[in-house]
Amino acid sequence: MLNQVSVFAENTKGALRKMTSVLADANINIYTMLANDSAEFGIIRLIVTNPELAVSKLQEAGYQCHMDKVVAVEMGDTPGCLDKILDSLRQANISIDYLYISYNRQAG
Repeated sequence: MLNQVSVFAENTKGALRKMTSVLADANINIYTMLANDSAEFGIIRLIVTNPELAVSKLQEAGYQCHMDKVVAVEMGDTPGCLDKILDSLRQANISIDYLYISYNRQAG
């Protein structure tokens, strides 16, 4: 199981760069990211190499953040693969709050 880091940040010019600089300075790699915004603030959800250190460093830099457990599922590269996964989750009465789709860089 993976840990997702959620960061509450201002929706201003350069705000995302400030946050990624904190992670880069701590030598933390970002695997995937999802950013949702409103007029003044946003929530950035990240899967990173070291989530505990990421939370610590981001909090030191003044960010409000927390971790949640997430499940990663590897899916095939054929039409309908995601649909089958989603159908299995529906049949198991499992709700999805967030969905990341990541491209396999090594195979690409």
